[in-house]
Amino acid sequence: MALVGCSSAPEDASAGATGAAADVEIVESVRSLSNSYHANWVAGGQLFADSIDKELVVITDEADSQKQLSGIKALAASGKIYALNVDPNTSSDTEAIVRAVTDAGGYVVTQWNKPDDLNPWDVGDHWVAHISFDGTVSGKEVSAKLFDAMGNEGGIIAIQGILDNTSSKQRYQGLEAALAEAPGIELLDQQTANWSRSEALTVTQTLLAKHGDAVKGIWAANDEMALGALEAVKAAGLEGQIPIIGFDAVPQALEAIQSGTSGFVATVSSDAFWQGGAALSLAYKAAIGEIKVSDLSHDERAFYGKQIIVTPDNVGDFLSTPAISDLQADFDDPFGRSQGPIN
Repeated sequence: MALVGCSSAPEDASAGATGAAADVEIVESVRSLSNSYHANWVAGGQLFADSIDKELVVITDEADSQKQLSGIKALAASGKIYALNVDPNTSSDTEAIVRAVTDAGGYVVTQWNKPDDLNPWDVGDHWVAHISFDGTVSGKEVSAKLFDAMGNEGGIIAIQGILDNTSSKQRYQGLEAALAEAPGIELLDQQTANWSRSEALTVTQTLLAKHGDAVKGIWAANDEMALGALEAVKAAGLEGQIPIIGFDAVPQALEAIQSGTSGFVATVSSDAFWQGGAALSLAYKAAIGEIKVSDLSHDERAFYGKQIIVTPDNVGDFLSTPAISDLQADFDDPFGRSQGPIN
């Protein structure tokens, strides 16, 4: 696995042709490898790279949007056509990213974040596809698991992710939808912790001090923040007494759910390994001409992936790290887990 520096790149006006497999560089762009979800994403990309015997290039940006864009622009300096799988930090970052890739003659699959009024076919064939997950649906379902664990009564605090982020917004909308159907549950407070475990620890400590015994449940928009909240709950001597939910199904969250004693009751899996590997395969197949992007339907170029609610009943199915053989069918058919078009 190679780490690419994020220096500025010179202008590159390379043609938009597809390339031979040997001339195509494969790249993942994520926030941080210290984030367990993105570490699994990159691990999935590495499995795909190993399956085709290529080196994987990884760009990390630590949630700095300008650093992410600079790193992507720097890819053009190699002179190779590249296939990029990227999680833009915010929806407003996506257009600059896909246009930079298009200008360099690369091919890109974006995930999670894009403006509602911007689609791959608006930009051209080098923006191969956009994959997202219906956070409103999963947000409502996993919120109901939290409420059930509370006996459907009491106060909760909510910890949001980056506010200009599609998944963060949708997941919170799912919480709001669940609250509308749960008259016994009260939202006491909400704050952002920007997807960060350490920020969530501080936020949770502050809100526990503010609301005291009224806090009967904690809703977090990702597992990293849920784990930060769990640290705060432990420090307060309340482990196992306050139910917690998250999203992303990262290993530590799964272990906490499996323990049955932490209070972590549910998370949502979008399968980060699949996101890292299958989406990279899609970009790569377009880059080498195996997939002709102009022949794809709109439904294939902007679609929802599969999500599963993880609870103590099924957590054992998610604890093992996949091998190439587990994902090979998805590498061969990147559309196999499509749940339908993004409307």
